[in-house]
Amino acid sequence: MAKQKAVIASVPSRIKAFITDVFFILMPILYITTYAVLDGKNEFQNNQLAIFITNFLFGVIICLFQSIKAQTPGYKSQDIYLVNLKNGQKLGFFHALLRYICFVLAGFSLVGICLCFFRKDKLNLHDLLTNSAAVSKKQSI
Repeated sequence: MAKQKAVIASVPSRIKAFITDVFFILMPILYITTYAVLDGKNEFQNNQLAIFITNFLFGVIICLFQSIKAQTPGYKSQDIYLVNLKNGQKLGFFHALLRYICFVLAGFSLVGICLCFFRKDKLNLHDLLTNSAAVSKKQSI
């Protein structure tokens, strides 16, 4: 019987998963907000509260997926799971929310997002701060 071991997911697969999540989750939120709630592109661009709410809602939905299934739709498409590095279990909602907040803040300093290219273990700043990682299953005999 083969044992499964988790390894840190590759950077390209994590990028693909993020782009998939943006298109499947964030884009519909933006579209509904822009054209159903507001009166078009110009009003949306001038409404900072709407921009904040759409991004906040995206973060909450991502955190719900991560805490319930340990996968977002993008992670599922790439066969990636989000786990706590201490115990290998899925994250709780508030742990996932802290991770998302760290991800957003790390994005302001480009170093936080690009850190995975310089580290041997391929972890980003938000992974290190929250002691979590996106992993994929590796079959071992």
